[in-house]
Amino acid sequence: MIRSSERVHRRRSRWRAVVVSVVLAVCSSLLVGGVATAADDYTQTVTSLNATQAQIAFTPTTAAVYVDVHYIVAGQGQQNFRMDLSGGTWRKTVSNLSSGSVIDYWFTYEKSGPQYDTPHFSYTHGTTTPSVATPTFSPGGGSYATAQTVTISTATAGSTIRYTVDGSTPTASSTLYSGPISVPSTRTVNAIGIKSGLTNSAVASATYTIGTTPISCTTQPDVPNFGPNTRIFDPSMSSTAIQAQLDADFNAQKDTLTHQMGTGRIAHLFKPGAYSVHDDVGYYTSVAGLGQNPGDVVINGAITVDAFNESDKGVALQNFWRSAENMAVNPIGGSNRWAVAQAAPFRRMDIRGNLQLYPASYGFASGGYIADSKVSGQTASISQQQWYTRDSNLGSWAGGVWNMVFSGTPGAPPTTFPNPPETTLATTPVSRDVPYLYLDGAGKYRVFTPSLRTNASGASWANGSTPGTSIPMSQFYVVKAGDTASTINSALASGCNLFFTPGIYHLNQTLNVTRANTVVLGIGYPTLIPDNGVNAMQIADVDGVRIKGLLFDAGTTNSAALLTVGPAGSSANHAANPTTLQDVFFRIGGSIAGHATTSLVVNSQHTIIDHIWAWRADHGNAGTWGWTQATADTGVIVNGNNVLATGLFVEHYQKTQVIWNGQGGKTIFFQNEMPYDVPNQASWNRPSGRNGYAAYKVGDNVTSHEAWGLGSYNFFNVNPSVNAYNAFEAPNNANVRFHSLCTVSLNYQGTITHVINDTGAVTPPGTVPVNVVSYP
Repeated sequence: MIRSSERVHRRRSRWRAVVVSVVLAVCSSLLVGGVATAADDYTQTVTSLNATQAQIAFTPTTAAVYVDVHYIVAGQGQQNFRMDLSGGTWRKTVSNLSSGSVIDYWFTYEKSGPQYDTPHFSYTHGTTTPSVATPTFSPGGGSYATAQTVTISTATAGSTIRYTVDGSTPTASSTLYSGPISVPSTRTVNAIGIKSGLTNSAVASATYTIGTTPISCTTQPDVPNFGPNTRIFDPSMSSTAIQAQLDADFNAQKDTLTHQMGTGRIAHLFKPGAYSVHDDVGYYTSVAGLGQNPGDVVINGAITVDAFNESDKGVALQNFWRSAENMAVNPIGGSNRWAVAQAAPFRRMDIRGNLQLYPASYGFASGGYIADSKVSGQTASISQQQWYTRDSNLGSWAGGVWNMVFSGTPGAPPTTFPNPPETTLATTPVSRDVPYLYLDGAGKYRVFTPSLRTNASGASWANGSTPGTSIPMSQFYVVKAGDTASTINSALASGCNLFFTPGIYHLNQTLNVTRANTVVLGIGYPTLIPDNGVNAMQIADVDGVRIKGLLFDAGTTNSAALLTVGPAGSSANHAANPTTLQDVFFRIGGSIAGHATTSLVVNSQHTIIDHIWAWRADHGNAGTWGWTQATADTGVIVNGNNVLATGLFVEHYQKTQVIWNGQGGKTIFFQNEMPYDVPNQASWNRPSGRNGYAAYKVGDNVTSHEAWGLGSYNFFNVNPSVNAYNAFEAPNNANVRFHSLCTVSLNYQGTITHVINDTGAVTPPGTVPVNVVSYP
């Protein structure tokens, strides 16, 4: 959005918040003779038996000597029972329920001597049809030298399981599971549980890579050194000491004028337990819990982003590059504030109250991203101009300016675009939540890689632990100060995954990711800068690579691309195990005078682009931004087929911002600004002679494409006479479809003649959107 508040004062819109009373289930991760358990240590479910009874079930992955259940019905007294064991599952029936009765429940169980308490769970009786428990696999997905015999089970008694082995979504007519199945070669097994009178379970998925040589990387201990910029907090530390460190880090990273393009990089990591602290989150700061699930780390306080500085003038338009992940928050005063702009993900968060996405001043903020989270109260966007929420659970939603988009989010408002400007998909077609660092029961660090989900709805941990696979830190190379492109490539060649700690890394050679299922995970906004015109990173056309949490900053010598997924002409089918790019950000200029022809090129099929911000700077350090100082043609080029983008932010590139040449592509949420600094019309016309470049172009030969919730805005402040003929360009084909599009001329600095092709009116004065509900 318009980044400098002194450039223009835009119309302020406010919505009246609806006060919602919520029943708040208080969660716990108490330790009794041990530590909080790993996600794959058990499964649990509640099944409605009839109008007045429900059965709580608990299935440990290995035998437990006993399991106790503790529960509270409708806020009344706590009940404690030793559960009954049958067929490996412990069960307890709760009686005297009525429709709407809420059960708050948790478990204590013994494993190999120690006993453990689980987080709390919540069940509401009789208001919806209960679901069959999601199936589990033994052994779990992963890389194996030989064929595997796989057992599939579900905790719901009396249910049947249907499965597929080709990566497709199972249905009631898929193969009936009747006993262990053989997996002789690499494939993905998907399964659902079915029982008459219950809703089918969520799809469970496990990918087995057979015949691979075990990873040889053993470069790190399982309790590694994460470098000087990573703070690790323990609940045994005093709140005063923790708060002092949080405040010191914030003061070093808070200022928009001096720190926004600075070199500081910080991560705050909280071990499982409860903390009474308030973390104000500044630039290039990641805040994350080290539990297996969000409820393992509880912040009794706040995780806050606001318009902190005098120079912000009450707006949050430049609150970039900060994140919060994998924690529960009991917010001070009942509301947590997260007033951000781009590149500020909010993932795997459990907000036990309200979430405010706008600054305290009600000034503008310019868009953000929530995924795999729960908010028990109201999420209020109010002055946020656009926002995307994926696979989450909301108590309610209020507000929105131009373009608010939801997929797989119970509690989201229905589609009412353009008035209010809200677009909602019931599910997300394909998604896979981010890999994340956690501490296991033995106090060792591991990285958890969540399973692929199809037609997902709600947080992956909403009804128990996130399904997936755990990787020990001994299979990672921990990248920190002093590492070079050569040392990093050597680690990749030896079979290592990569864990980037907070810092800035200059590259004199391309980082080559060639092994299937490689994880590249960063915390604290590690920044990769190619120094001599090389591509910063290239990924081979292989299955299941996961890239998360990196900032690619273009170097002063032009790179053809900063990140490439698959070589040109890639044709392998990755539907069962796609590459995922998550919280991956690109910057051209602003910090240094950067140059890159394209930021991201995707050639591999089925790639998932899940929250990126590709940004050619419109402000920054002196001499680092401007039409000739920071050059870049295109933000994203997609050549692969069946690529999905969920949360695509691309801004200010000098030609077409996004070019989509692959067949079967999908985009859910697109936010764009055309370049501000076009010097004159003649320098910014398409080869055809038509005015300007489209923000989002679907290739002329594409016959299938679909997109939802797209906004493109112009602010030609250098030369307000500049015009773009249209913001979206696509072939006229019944299978190339767009839903909920808009254009806006910000403060009427230049115009866009049409929204898509020749449809939609010219942008009017007054910062008023032009909307197209659907096309064609």
